[in-house]
Formats: sequence, C-alpha cells, structure tokens
Amino acid sequence: MCWLPKKLLPLILLIALSQSHASPLFEDDAVIEVELAGPLHSLIKSKADRRELPFALKANGIEHQIKVQVRGKSRARLCRFPPLRLNFTKDDTGQSVFKDQDKLRLVTHCRTGNAAQLDVLDEYAAYRIFSLISDIGYKVRLLHITYTDTDGRLKDTTFSRFGFLIESATELAGRAGGKRVHLASVNLSSLNDQQAASVYVFQYLIGNTDWSLVTADGEGSCCHNINIFDIGAELYLVPYDFDLAGLVNARYARPDPSLGISKVTQRRYRGFCISSAALNEAVSAIREKQVDILYLIGQIPGFSPKDIEVKRGYLEAFFARADKQDALIRNFEKRCL
Repeated sequence: MCWLPKKLLPLILLIALSQSHASPLFEDDAVIEVELAGPLHSLIKSKADRRELPFALKANGIEHQIKVQVRGKSRARLCRFPPLRLNFTKDDTGQSVFKDQDKLRLVTHCRTGNAAQLDVLDEYAAYRIFSLISDIGYKVRLLHITYTDTDGRLKDTTFSRFGFLIESATELAGRAGGKRVHLASVNLSSLNDQQAASVYVFQYLIGNTDWSLVTADGEGSCCHNINIFDIGAELYLVPYDFDLAGLVNARYARPDPSLGISKVTQRRYRGFCISSAALNEAVSAIREKQVDILYLIGQIPGFSPKDIEVKRGYLEAFFARADKQDALIRNFEKRCL
C-alpha cells in the first residue's frame, strides 16, 4: 500500500473534484418551473406522524408520481407551510432533469406573504455563496412551484411560490470521493483546517449563529446544522440550514440568548480555535470572492432592486471589516471556542 503525505491530500481532492460533476439537476442555475399536485391539506395536517402521501410532480412537460412528506424540526413547528421531502422512484425519472434522484429536500416558504417568499430566496443565496467559497458544500436548484391542493381544503387551492432543492448527502459524497459520517463528537485535530476555517468565516459573513460542533440534547450524533464528511482521511464540515442567519433575517428568527446579541443581524464569531494561518487564508479567499458574491446577489430571481441593495449592504459590512484583516483575525481568535 502506498501512503501519501497528508499535505498532498487536499491537492488530490481538488483534482478529483475537477473530474467529477453534480447531477444534471444541480449543474444548471436556471429556475425550473414545477407543478406539484396532491393532498396538501392532509400533508400539512400530518406534520406529527410524517406520513408519505402521493403527489404528481410535473417539470419540463414530464410528470412524475412521487411521495411527499413533511421534514425538519423547528421549521415544521414554526411554519404554516413546512419544508418537504420528495421521494422519487428512480425508474420513473428516465431522462428528465430528476434523472437518478431518490430523496430530495425541498425548502419551502414558511408562511404566506412576500416576506416569507424573500426568506426562501435569501437562504438559497446563502447556499450559493458557500458554493463560491468551497466545492465541498451542498448544491441547490431554484424552483418556481405551482402547488395544487387536490383536497380542495386550503384557502387557495392553487398558488405559486419559489422553493429550492438541496443536493443529497450521498450525491455530495460521490462528487467529493468520500462518505458522510455520523459521530458522537468531533476530534478537532481530524478536521481539514482550511475547510473548517472557511466554514467558520462563512458563517460569520452571513451572520449565522445557529450552528455548533456540539451534539445537541436529544441527538445521537454531532452536529447542529453541520454535516461531516470523511474525505481523504480528513473530516470536512458542510453547513446547511441558514434560515436564522442575519442575511435571511426571517421574522421568526431569534438568536440564542446565551450569545449576548439581541438580533440575528448582529454578527458573532462562533468558530473553534484554529491556526492563524488557516483563518487568514480563509478570510483572504473570501475577500477575493467579494465581486463574485455581490454579483451573485444581483442575479437571484425574485429579488427586487431594494432587496439587492439591502443584501449587498449586509455583506459589504463584512468586507469593510475584512479590509482590516489583522484586526478581524484577532477578534476571531479572542472569541474562538
């Protein structure tokens, strides 16, 4: 067996990633027009038992018979319209845009009204920003969905909203040449330092404090809103669920009182202590993406000129701090866990 120096593994990983691709569903950023018809009223009422119910999903002229169920924890409790899981039959996807898909997470509008619709687009933007920062992250695809409640019991039996699909952990693991792992705790020395630092700084960039590398009460494995992937004998952190981030600023979002901040738009560094070199490299890499990140905000379908101005302003506040990089790093190191 040939053993390679650990420092060569990130290079090998990058080469492998450059030769692999996401599925057709996640290779394109164009919005997919989708029709989703089924017993929506019954589905929403079944939040407690999470029953799978039959739905018809139509996209690009092709109809799929799928099963749909409510997913999520806090959002399933808080939202009038909960997030969903779409369960495809692989034999039914053929050559459609959903080819080879199995189970997919769908992020939906939490409540009625324009604010909730904007929250979906903001969170979609957060995933897209992380994809600019790291290849080891979940890809997403924006949908414009026309829902039809075949029960005929919702106030509006047909309505349209934006939503987005999240790449499965299996697909991400396949792209990255690794596997998702479930651990009771994380040995920080096993982490890929550069990915960890990128995650820490990214969470600060979008003002997200709703994550942790500690196992939550009642959970069997680590971590909160972080998945862990074993790639090339190192552990890679992959963040998800950004609805409580300052960039989104959802109406229902409240920070943990223990953090000492009064609103989610206040940034608070929650990263673990890591080398100054890794932090500096992460901040520098994100600063180099400033133009791309701000341009991305302007390309999100459904954003008004005012929305673009507000979101860019929030992100530009980070870059203004990052212009004094040494001071920012010292602040991170003073607050690291």
